[in-house]
Amino acid sequence: MTIQSGTRSSGLDPAAARAVLDATAIDRALTRIAHEILERTGGGEDAVLLGIPTRGAVLGRRLGERIARFEERSVPVGTLDVTMYRDDLRMKPARALGKTEIPSVGIDGRLVILVDDVLFSGRTVRAALDALNDLGRPRAIQLAVLVDRGHRELPIRADYVGKNLPTSLREAVEVHLNETDERDCVLLGVKEA
Repeated sequence: MTIQSGTRSSGLDPAAARAVLDATAIDRALTRIAHEILERTGGGEDAVLLGIPTRGAVLGRRLGERIARFEERSVPVGTLDVTMYRDDLRMKPARALGKTEIPSVGIDGRLVILVDDVLFSGRTVRAALDALNDLGRPRAIQLAVLVDRGHRELPIRADYVGKNLPTSLREAVEVHLNETDERDCVLLGVKEA
């Protein structure tokens, strides 16, 4: 599988950015989310984790590994590309399509837990819901995010949150992960002009 390089498009001014989560805090948040998933789903027997590329896919794999370690059995993990379901395709530069990989168990009748790095307006999650609708009929859908920064434009909320991070609209949040960016951290800063 090819993973995109760590170039980010948020426009964060590197000189003004500050770390709000380091590698240890990210690890702790993912461990807590994995335990919460197990508690709320009765052990995750029928759960399927679907990460939204790019960093949501990485986080989904990490959560799957933790759940497997805690329960001594694996939980199906896949990816869900939402590019063609986005409502801003004509307003932003063209983007590469990511992979959609649905585990062999499928999603019909299962609890699908979408995984993403940052929850902001809610539009990516809306696109994910549309994509799932074309792929099958889950029993239920939940959402796990590493960071919830607020400013929702749609009535969407996360079921599992690593960190609630109040921000202004002038600020940007960047998630960096070892698999894509060669380091684990979450940065907050003012967008470059």
